[in-house]
Amino acid sequence: MSALAPNLLAFGRMLRRAGLPVGPTESLAAAEALGHVPVGDREAFRAALRATMIRRREHFEVFDAAFDLFWRNPDAPVRAPGADDPPPERVPPAARRASEAMPGGGPPRPPAGEPERREDSALTVSDAERLNRLDFESMTAEEMEEAKRAIRRLTLPLAEHPIRRFRPDPSGPRVDLRATIRASMRLGGEIATISRRRRVTRPPPLVLLCDVSGSMARYAQILLHFLHAVENNRDRVHSFVFGTRLTNVTRALRHRDPEVAFQAVGHILPDWSGGTRIGESLDRFNRLWARRVLGQGAVVLLITDGLDRGGAEGLSEAAERLSHSCRRLIWLNPLLRFAGFQPRAAGIRALLPHVHEHRQVHNLDSLRALVATLSADASAVGRNQGRPA
Repeated sequence: MSALAPNLLAFGRMLRRAGLPVGPTESLAAAEALGHVPVGDREAFRAALRATMIRRREHFEVFDAAFDLFWRNPDAPVRAPGADDPPPERVPPAARRASEAMPGGGPPRPPAGEPERREDSALTVSDAERLNRLDFESMTAEEMEEAKRAIRRLTLPLAEHPIRRFRPDPSGPRVDLRATIRASMRLGGEIATISRRRRVTRPPPLVLLCDVSGSMARYAQILLHFLHAVENNRDRVHSFVFGTRLTNVTRALRHRDPEVAFQAVGHILPDWSGGTRIGESLDRFNRLWARRVLGQGAVVLLITDGLDRGGAEGLSEAAERLSHSCRRLIWLNPLLRFAGFQPRAAGIRALLPHVHEHRQVHNLDSLRALVATLSADASAVGRNQGRPA
């Protein structure tokens, strides 16, 4: 029993490395629950830990894989990996995440005396290409860290658009009458040159609205790195997250160190991995923030799966108002990764008529495609674009 507490803390750290939201509160609750169940009963032990450490049903598979790996029988024989083992890409994602999160986990190394095998890599996909196409949901902990580093290197050069201001330009298309008369006053009223001007162009503001509810928790973990990279790469970026309520995280994400930034987000975010009220959150944004951040033709990125716990009440009206308030409303939906995607949920049907683009966001390639689209001319983008090719 003396080793139970340290092992329980180590198990909690393993679940965090696997991407599950397990903190000290859950570990303390698990320790208290174990005082009321027979520790020798493996199923009762599993049930107590799962009831106190896991909040979402979709996390059960990862928890069970981690539990079987961490709390295995120490007297059971360990079989060496052989040719009968399934290839890594066929291993279930939950088992891969649990294996990578296990201390000392990872692929086994060959014995020191065995010569290194060399394989012909012709006509095979490189690790970088595989990582670019790999779904965020299927990534191991190590692959997730590589993806985060790749996201931090992304740049988002939005296409520039004209604004109301002008600047002096000798070859500008417009005559600047006021400047011309001012210059003539220095010559006794004689007009020697015609001053000209040109309209100023600059990238529009960018507003990011990211869903951090339970159904989006795995994607939100890595997409927050995308929000942080974008906000630290350009000016006039405003970031908001929502679950059951809307939270402005713009100031928190401005810190250059991502770990410090995400720690600040955690302090002000009350509803991570909870329910979803998309309609209420968009309505609150329209009422409190739209006038402040949607000026000069802002581009809005709405990152959500469209699954609204409130039954999409008021979502259509809020999305329509948001669409009319910005230059482009782009919906990034991880559910579009499925070939047989159909807009059956009420929230998805309410959002679709009011977005300018509906794009998938589930891997690095989809994020790079988004960057390329935002850098292109907005006039070339059709309204209500369906599933991308």
